[in-house]
Amino acid sequence: MSGDAQDPKHEIEAYADELLPNPGVGDHYWRPTDVDPKAERRAERQVAAFFGLSAVCTVLFVLSYLLVKNGYDGDVWLGWGASNLSLGLTLGLALLFIGIGVIQWARKLMADVELSEERHPAASSPEDRSATVAALKQGLNESGMARRPLLRNSLIGSVALLGVPAIVMLKDLGPTNRDVTDSQPYPGAGLEHTVWSQGMRVVRDVVGTPIRPRDLEIGDLVNAEPELIFGTVKGKDAPEDDQLEGASLQVAKSKAATILLRMDPADIVSDETRNWSVQGIVAYSKICTHVGCPISLNERTTHHLLCPCHQSTFDLADSGKVLFGPAGRHLPQLPLGVDQDGYLVALSDYPEPVGPSYWERNTYSVGTVFDDWEKQYGDSAQQYGYTKEAGQ
Repeated sequence: MSGDAQDPKHEIEAYADELLPNPGVGDHYWRPTDVDPKAERRAERQVAAFFGLSAVCTVLFVLSYLLVKNGYDGDVWLGWGASNLSLGLTLGLALLFIGIGVIQWARKLMADVELSEERHPAASSPEDRSATVAALKQGLNESGMARRPLLRNSLIGSVALLGVPAIVMLKDLGPTNRDVTDSQPYPGAGLEHTVWSQGMRVVRDVVGTPIRPRDLEIGDLVNAEPELIFGTVKGKDAPEDDQLEGASLQVAKSKAATILLRMDPADIVSDETRNWSVQGIVAYSKICTHVGCPISLNERTTHHLLCPCHQSTFDLADSGKVLFGPAGRHLPQLPLGVDQDGYLVALSDYPEPVGPSYWERNTYSVGTVFDDWEKQYGDSAQQYGYTKEAGQ
């Protein structure tokens, strides 16, 4: 008996082959559309009809979006919200009819060829890849895209029309930043500004008490808000009390969130940070410039501020520049001064938008931001103790 015959593996494979013989490829049966030209044309019209129905449903989707009233007081059909029902039904049918048309096309009209091949290694040779490309081209020809213009054009038309709902629904993205800014009755609405204004006191968050420089020791970090949030209006550009309430008040509070940190003035690196500080006290936006997370994890000895979400790290001694992480720009700094009663006040709104960048704004260097601020607020800020210092 040979060595192969004694191999247990060989015996098992021979036994398995005996139990499961190769079934081979069954007899091929031609489809009606392969042998009957009338059936072929009928199938072609059926597929095109499905694509046409898809296009009709897409148009009905757009009409439903424009004409059917939505919301709490919207139209109702049989106890159901008419808007959701009509939009879901029309868009679902539009996609369904395209799917049915494509399936029917493949089952009845594309080439009906049965293939079998041996399994091969995952990595194909250049010859195999060339053969695959050739087979794809052949399949494209056999699908009838070139010689069946009715199917090709109806498919392209129905799929292209599906882009219309996406364009129409862009309206639901809401107003632009300019629309919000123009429609709100108080300064600070929109993405470009907050409710901070010149002369507005800096108060502790939650309790709303104003802060004097002597209240903070080196290393202290305080969460702060503008005094306006707690009902007292200060500053020449501040809105009236009754203009901030409800959702508007919450939005204003979230955008104006600020952190105060007191450090040794000798630790301050940049001239801009020094000019906008008071006795080593600096104020920065609490909103991370990556995706808007609130940040307040302070490394006391280095003055580095860490965002806990994605580890963006900012240097509060050097204009809030990014030291590490995915944040794309520095942390905006709020210019600080002191009023006649000795309390910390803002010298202006934040000189640049807070939070993550958005498509309507440009990003400028800290030096450019400071120069623009100096031209606009430098003179009026002197009443709060502001003096421009450089190179110290």
